[in-house]
Formats: sequence, structure tokens, C-alpha cells
Amino acid sequence: MTVTKRRSAFVRALRKHWQLYLLIAPVVVYFLVFHYWPMYGVQIAFKNFIATKGIWGSPWVGFKHFERFFESYFFWRLIRNTLGISLYELAVGFPVPIILALMINEVRLKGYRKFVQTVTYAPHFLSTVVVVGMVMMFLSPNSGLVNTAIKALGGEPIPFMTQPEWFKTIYVFSGVWQQMGWSSIIYLAALAGIDPQLHEAARVDGASRMQRIWHVNLPGIRPTIVILLILNIGTLMGVGFEKVFLMQNSLNNESSDVISTYVYRSGILGAQYSFSAAVGLFNSLVNFILLLTVNRIAKKVNQVSLW
Repeated sequence: MTVTKRRSAFVRALRKHWQLYLLIAPVVVYFLVFHYWPMYGVQIAFKNFIATKGIWGSPWVGFKHFERFFESYFFWRLIRNTLGISLYELAVGFPVPIILALMINEVRLKGYRKFVQTVTYAPHFLSTVVVVGMVMMFLSPNSGLVNTAIKALGGEPIPFMTQPEWFKTIYVFSGVWQQMGWSSIIYLAALAGIDPQLHEAARVDGASRMQRIWHVNLPGIRPTIVILLILNIGTLMGVGFEKVFLMQNSLNNESSDVISTYVYRSGILGAQYSFSAAVGLFNSLVNFILLLTVNRIAKKVNQVSLW
């Protein structure tokens, strides 16, 4: 097909479905303005950025900032903490919404089912600041609920928030509590799409409820699980900044310092804009490579992929 024919086909489609294109236009504009246009500034990762000269006028330095990051004292600690938190969160946080959705799907009392859904969805609407504040209150060595129970049982209070070995566990499980109900919605939607006749046939064959969950429900939502797993692994190096920063202090910094907080300290506090851009770009490239790799593996193994 020539360029002219392709252009005329596009014009015909635009005239025929102009309402749909108009509907999606704000989303396209949003991504162009806030996600693609800022990529213009990524070049400062390869420059020695000088504010008075601007992005174009600043001199090129090649991979100098990347080499500095790879050779720095913090490099392996940042990688270890970022991957440690992400893998921990993936191992614990990914299966919990699936299990919760399967459990909610088996509840037959509609009133109780709605109550459970409301209780598990509600924490999602709390801001990160509120959740971290609640965590600090519950884990306070003096008046926290957890340490009060420990002291009542004859134990010594534990300063959870200042001990590095507790940071990852607190971070992950507080996140699971906050997001498991909301994350289960998509699995409940997938479960609702399973043909009821499959369950009827399984009942006729004498399958128990657990057998139907294992052989009907789980295979039915497998494509959804694979797609969400790909997306989760694609953000493996993208540990969020806000929650880590709020929970971080000088005593637990050894296990709480991740790439996002390091970029903040270097770029915002230290005004090392080129260096912090290089660190952030490295992080994004690793996530991008992971996404492509996992998507390709999933396509070969399960015939399910993002594209």
C-alpha cells in the first residue's frame, strides 16, 4: 500500500469514527505533554548541565555520570535494597489479591460479601502519609498497639522503625494491607467472566469446591494473572519514593535507601542534576529491559503477552 493510499484510509477512518478519536484525544495529549515531551530533557544525563547555558548549551560528557554511579560506594547498596524490596513485595503482594478474589468469589451471602469488599477496598483510599502515620503509631515503642501487646506478654518493646532489619517487612506488609482489596477487583472481574457451565460440568463430575477453584477458576483467570505479572516485573526497579522517604530515617537508612531516594538527594538536595538524571535513566532502562524480557518469555510459555 502506497503512502497516498494509507493516508486516504486514515482520513476515511477519521471521518467515520471521529467521535472515538475525539474521546481519546485528551488522553493522547496528556501523554504527549507530560510523558513524551519531558523526554527531551533526558539528554542532560550525558551532559554537564549548567543552568545558565541551558540543556542545549551544556557540554557533552558522554557516560561520565553513569560510570561515576557504577563505581560509587552506594551502587550495590541501592541495587540490593531496591531489588530486595521489589522482590519481597512481588512474592508477598502479588498472590494475596488473587487469593482474596478467589475467597470473595466463593462467598454466597451477598451482604457479607459486600461488607468484606468494602473493608478490604477502603485502605486504598488512604493517602500514603496517613498510612505511614498509622504504621508509626501502631509500632511506637512507648504507646504503639503492637509493642503494648508485646509488653503484656512479657517481652521487651521493639523499636521497629529504627531497626534496618524490620524496614522491608513493614514496608511490604503495610502496602499489601493497603492495596490488596483494590488489586483484587480486576481478578473478580475476570472470575465473573468464567462460563458458569464449566462449574456445572465440574459439579456433575463430582468436583469439590477446592477442585473447581484449582481446575476452573485459576485457569480461567490465568491470562489476567500473566499480564499483571508482566506489568509488575516491568516496574521491579521502580520502588516508589514517597512511602520510602516518609518511613526512612538515619537509623534504618542502610536498608531503606533505594534508587528513588538517592536520586532525590543527589538531584534536588545536592543540585547534581545531570548525575541524578543518569541514575534515573539507568533505572528506567533496567525496567524497560525487564518488561521486554518477561513479555517475550510469557509469550513463548503461555501464549499471553502485552503485545
